[in-house]
Amino acid sequence: MINRRNIVGAGLLGAAGAAAAFANPEVAQVLAPAKINRNRRKFNMVTTWPKGLPGLGRAAERVSERVYAMSDGLMEIKVFAAGELVPAFESFDAVANGSADMYHGAEYYWTAKSPAFPFFTAVPFGMTAQEIMGWIDFGGGQELWDELSGQFGVKAIQGANTGHQMGGWFRKEINSLDDLVGLKMRIPGQGGDVLRALGGSAIALSGGEIYQALQTGSIDATEWVGPWNDYSLGFHREAPYYYGPGFHEPGASLAVGMNLKVWESLTAGEQAIIKAACESTNHTSLGEFTYQNSVYLDLLVREHGTQLRSFPPEVVKAMSEAAYDVRAASGKDGIEKRIYESFEASLKLMRGWAKVSDGAYYPARELGK
Repeated sequence: MINRRNIVGAGLLGAAGAAAAFANPEVAQVLAPAKINRNRRKFNMVTTWPKGLPGLGRAAERVSERVYAMSDGLMEIKVFAAGELVPAFESFDAVANGSADMYHGAEYYWTAKSPAFPFFTAVPFGMTAQEIMGWIDFGGGQELWDELSGQFGVKAIQGANTGHQMGGWFRKEINSLDDLVGLKMRIPGQGGDVLRALGGSAIALSGGEIYQALQTGSIDATEWVGPWNDYSLGFHREAPYYYGPGFHEPGASLAVGMNLKVWESLTAGEQAIIKAACESTNHTSLGEFTYQNSVYLDLLVREHGTQLRSFPPEVVKAMSEAAYDVRAASGKDGIEKRIYESFEASLKLMRGWAKVSDGAYYPARELGK
């Protein structure tokens, strides 16, 4: 049964509230229905990846999808493949000068801006995927990255990781150091510096340019990522020898970079959404690459006759020695020196744990075959 007294009482209270609101604007603000700020934000993201590329290209799309979902559709990122808005290697400048809002790419592509950028992707004989995540998130790496990128008007965050990469595709076998002399290879970052130190020629090419260069003989060898992404670009059709592991990129971290003014215009909540989307994509990609590389390595060997090879010990030793010198040369002073010193200190620390954990476990696991 409806209680008429309650209805009348409620009406009187409502009338009293309305009267108080008219009499006092402050009361009106308290009684008014809450207004939710639902500003819509749209961003353009340029990438360094060929259109439709699995793994790397998919990671950029995942960041976009997760930002959209977590913001209930209020934040929208439109992803452009390399060349659709700007060439791959111009992505950083496009974001820095504001002609694009964001990029997804590899920081070692910006080595000309600073020799310290490769530390935030991968350096030869450096950190594995887990280790670079540890350094950036917990060892002071992100703060140094912010300082470095901030000089160019960019805010960068980890946005994917390929895990351990392969050493590359070669037309001819590498049996000694002599085979590296004069070798023309697509290899970026400090890995390219190591090859130059050993007498080879390192050539910078974006992903979409590599196959033709390999096909025409403009290059003798190329590295890219690993079996999954390499298969999609068809390198196995032009070079029969697949060398591993890739000492030049033991755990390549990819980045999402955002124009710093655009980043600072976001609310704390919006920044948190972008960070969360990048972090989840970073973790998802590592598991995805680990599994898919296993699938495609088997496919390449079993169905396409790919010949797996390891670099000879003398080549590995020479690469390791050159890598140490290359890393040291990139951190001579200023922010570069502080990044180098932080990286090396964290690497030394984590090597101790790796030696008694993964390093000891993998050989032991093989005993049970």
